[in-house]
Amino acid sequence: MTSLTIAATQMACLADTEANIENAEKLVRQAAGQGAQLILLQELFQNQYFCQIEDPAYFKLAKPFEANSAIEHFKALARELKVVLPIGFFEKSNNAYFNSVAIIDADGKCLGFYRKSHIPHAPGYQEKYYFSPGDTGFRVWDTAVGRIGCGICWDQWFPECARSMALQGADVLLYPTAIGSELNGRDVGSSRKWQRVMQGHAAANCVIVAASNRIGREEFGDTHLSFYGSSFIANHEGELTVEASHDEETVITATFDMDQVREQRDEWSYFRDRRPDLYAELQSLDAATCHTSQALHQNQ
Repeated sequence: MTSLTIAATQMACLADTEANIENAEKLVRQAAGQGAQLILLQELFQNQYFCQIEDPAYFKLAKPFEANSAIEHFKALARELKVVLPIGFFEKSNNAYFNSVAIIDADGKCLGFYRKSHIPHAPGYQEKYYFSPGDTGFRVWDTAVGRIGCGICWDQWFPECARSMALQGADVLLYPTAIGSELNGRDVGSSRKWQRVMQGHAAANCVIVAASNRIGREEFGDTHLSFYGSSFIANHEGELTVEASHDEETVITATFDMDQVREQRDEWSYFRDRRPDLYAELQSLDAATCHTSQALHQNQ
């Protein structure tokens, strides 16, 4: 049996980067103390969720991937605790800005990074102002605990993202997140829908899925969002194995027999029975464009 213990954390963030990093380290140490080998922190945990508003001053929070002090900090921690750590950060690359996550292996080496592909833009979640769409493509990494894939927040609503990582052999999908109420507290009660979408990814791909969300109310001028936590880990059958509360800082863990996960994936034959030749519509923004192209081709 190949056993893997995964942790997801959740915490409130302050307008103090060093305090947030210190608190995140505390939770990572707590998770490692509970036996976790793969530990997920939430999206952009180094700062409050500044995307509530559009203000050029917040571009100053962005740092390059190379020689990034926060990444270096968690590289040392991962090496000390012998755990795998995905670390989200606001990335500056020349004149471009990305919402990114660095994958740190259990020996402290950084295996690379992923840039968020799907960028939302809605009241309170005005990310298109700050981030360019990611250009890395969906990626997976071979780590000390197995092959993992990592999307970021809005990516989690797209089954194409999960399926792409599963096709590349990921056994575990991770989604660091920042989601809660609508702007100024108009709560549409999306926490269960948020969970169910990713539970579907777990069941449809026979993989483990973990999501880490933030908690607390964050104010920017006369606007605020209240983040609803509910971080969770789902098993390969899509069942919620463990979930956190809406408002408490915590660490949750779950342990899986990864040999059993892979065996069940083979038995269900999801990937054997795929029909990529029928999925051309997925390559267009509207299926009508695809159908027009196919008709033209047939008439030639």
